Amino acid sequence: MATTIGDYKVGKILIEGKTKQVYDLPEHPGLCLLLSKDRITAGDGVKAHNLQGKAEISNTTNGLVFGILNEAGINTAYVKACAANAFIAKKCEMLPIEWVTRRLATGSFLKRNAGVPEGYRFSPPKQETFFKDDANHDPQWSDEQIISANFSLNGVLIGQDELDIMKRTTVLVFEILEKAWATRNCALIDMKIEFGIDTEGNIVLADIIDSDSWRLWPSGDKRLMVDKQVYRNLATVTDSDLDTVKRNFIWVSEQLKNIIPAKDHLVVILMGSASDNVHCEKIATHLKQLGVNSELRVTSAHKGPEETLRIMREYESVVNNLIFIAVAGRSNGLGPVLSGSTTYPVINCPPLKPENLQVDVWSSLNVPSGLGCPTVLYPEAAALHAAQVLGLSNYMIWSKLRVKQLNNFITLKKADKLVRGVRNA
Repeated sequence: MATTIGDYKVGKILIEGKTKQVYDLPEHPGLCLLLSKDRITAGDGVKAHNLQGKAEISNTTNGLVFGILNEAGINTAYVKACAANAFIAKKCEMLPIEWVTRRLATGSFLKRNAGVPEGYRFSPPKQETFFKDDANHDPQWSDEQIISANFSLNGVLIGQDELDIMKRTTVLVFEILEKAWATRNCALIDMKIEFGIDTEGNIVLADIIDSDSWRLWPSGDKRLMVDKQVYRNLATVTDSDLDTVKRNFIWVSEQLKNIIPAKDHLVVILMGSASDNVHCEKIATHLKQLGVNSELRVTSAHKGPEETLRIMREYESVVNNLIFIAVAGRSNGLGPVLSGSTTYPVINCPPLKPENLQVDVWSSLNVPSGLGCPTVLYPEAAALHAAQVLGLSNYMIWSKLRVKQLNNFITLKKADKLVRGVRNA
């Protein structure tokens, strides 16, 4: 047995699967090392072949996929690659459930649901769960079966709350990767993932996501599939067949490189006075959390209209994905002047004071006809509005917004669980 992998001294094998080994890391408590094998299997391991180079391809693909999900803000176990065929992850106790999400009906779903035509589109995506049991061919389980199993992992009993969190996360993971693959003109048809509970009691997306994990059809054409289904469909397997499978896996890995969108956008926050800087900095902070670039400028549409328009034209000439946020109190001429002079979105976010709120906000709301600048009152709302516009063409910003919504749901779930319970009189 290897004693070091990459720069890590490994301990005992914690678990060994058909295509990977998981090692303890004695010098790094709370972490483990996953080593992929040059092995491909199907049919619960009944069909299996050595595939030279698969371990490195799988590890590369997995790292790129988790790079997308970590950037989006999904809570995952993945830490970093440590060798060509291995990566470091948070140590977890794994829930023995495969979480499957489907956009189109195909494969085993058709066998279990007679009468549904292949290609039936699920909107929202269909989510299913399967108990990991090779001997019984991974039977489908209901929510009630999962809850009734009373799985306890790192001190966390898997109940309805935990199940709801994992179900929502499962669908969101699919939708994020679906949007990512759409930028490569590939349709993500379905995929499976797994969850674990880390040593701090957190639910984390874990295990490996690679070409064994999904169905992927370039141009949405099943005949062009580039996933493991090609191997599953083979009645007999030749060396030439394995070369085809390997080429497909390499192609998938190559497509994932540089798939995270470039940050070629900008939100320009224009304030009518330097005294509005604190309000503007709050907007910029919220934008940064959503992965959105911003720049602050000071200009007054009343006191220096020519300079205001010059600044606006400066950005129009160099940035295509551009949004202006106007921060001006009292008589807000800044937002309407910008809106009447540019075709880019303009958002008003006046720094109102409670004593003058009803008077001052009116100049932002009651704009002349022909202008389209909406008004929001809070810095976070301005940032969210700008991010939603940019997210229409940037899947990573869209993903961060969706993860924010997921985290809101999780926060409420956890808070409710803490206070829940009858208090007897």
